[in-house]
Amino acid sequence: MEHNATPCYIQQMNQAAKDIFRRVESWPPEDQEELAELAREIEARRSGVYRLSEDERAALAESAADARAGRFATDGEIAAIFKKARAPRA
Repeated sequence: MEHNATPCYIQQMNQAAKDIFRRVESWPPEDQEELAELAREIEARRSGVYRLSEDERAALAESAADARAGRFATDGEIAAIFKKARAPRA
């Protein structure tokens, strides 16, 4: 009889992941993207390498273009962003 050296919790974890991934197909696209972002963060933590999504890459390119063109947020715009972020959520 062959001995399986893989711990049973890994097999269960893999099956749990397979089960959730089957259900993910029915999720709205924004939830699927959130899951993909979390998976990229986990992968980066495990490998030490973070792979940008196409949206992240585009956002960085846009930010760099804005900086080169001298387009920056005003102090008032920044204050409004922080005020909104600190506001209690309804």
